[in-house]
Amino acid sequence: MKRVKYRFDFRRYALPFRAPVRTAHGLWLKREGVLVRLEDGQGKFGIGEAAPIAWFGTETVDEIEAVCRELGSEVEEDRLERIPHALGCLRNAITVTQQAMAAPGKMDTAYLPVAALLPAGRAVLENVAAKAEMGFRTFKWKVGVGDVADELALLDDVIAKLPAGSKLRLDANGAWDRRKSERWLERCADRPIEFLEQPIDAAGRGAEDVLRGLAEDYPTPIALDESVTGAREVERWVGAGWPGFFVIKPSLLGDVMGALGLLKKANARVVFSSALETAVGAQAALRVAFAFGGEARALGFGVWPLFEDARFDGPHLAPFIRAEDVDRINPEAVWNALS
Repeated sequence: MKRVKYRFDFRRYALPFRAPVRTAHGLWLKREGVLVRLEDGQGKFGIGEAAPIAWFGTETVDEIEAVCRELGSEVEEDRLERIPHALGCLRNAITVTQQAMAAPGKMDTAYLPVAALLPAGRAVLENVAAKAEMGFRTFKWKVGVGDVADELALLDDVIAKLPAGSKLRLDANGAWDRRKSERWLERCADRPIEFLEQPIDAAGRGAEDVLRGLAEDYPTPIALDESVTGAREVERWVGAGWPGFFVIKPSLLGDVMGALGLLKKANARVVFSSALETAVGAQAALRVAFAFGGEARALGFGVWPLFEDARFDGPHLAPFIRAEDVDRINPEAVWNALS
């Protein structure tokens, strides 16, 4: 069987955020990643994005760049298939480029709601009011950044500023041990908390057992994020019958369709989320979310404006993203902006 040969190119980027992103892992000042471009002999081309987050457990940008240099300016299809599974973000980017060259998949939904991302610390109080005025009704607050007692003291103040019927998501990025997680879960009971996201470090000793124990002992659902960075992790947690939510960042999954197939078969509760990628990766991730079907849970894509250079941002910040907003993104314009 004849194998396709592509022209291959890549561009590494390091894009400063408009404002540092505070998480339990510290200040995140810039987004680094790699855009890849494939073109066939008929002039069809596709552009994808490898946007790893090493502290999530993905490969590094340096590892991606090294493989891209090895591939050279011309590469056959079977060589791309041999990219190691450990480089899931790069494999995902390659798949996206090939899909773009064929035809974008159908998006089954006209629009989806969006959760507004709230900053850590006391800045949340002013920010939540502004986002509420914009029409948001689902909010995601970054916790696990400051002292537990200080953040707990803020919780009811944040809730008081939420519009009636709103939901609040709490994202700890694995900052706590079991006892701190229990303090939060005790406080969350009987409050409008949709879920508590990744309270325990996914790489910590006994993390899986602790997460399962917390999910069984408290009524507030727990969501996995860093624990399901790759398709193999998704398979393991689905197989274990995880009762909570799965926060899925499509940009980080190597085998996106395989992982989503398992989640759909299990009727899992899935929330699609941004990995703070550029508009190229955002478009690919959003297309996955729009095609998934099931209950329309608010997307974790309320992150824009994100970059100092707005040319790299995804759709305009709003309480909903429409399918046409996703289609309007132009990956070639982002690629050219890096030249």
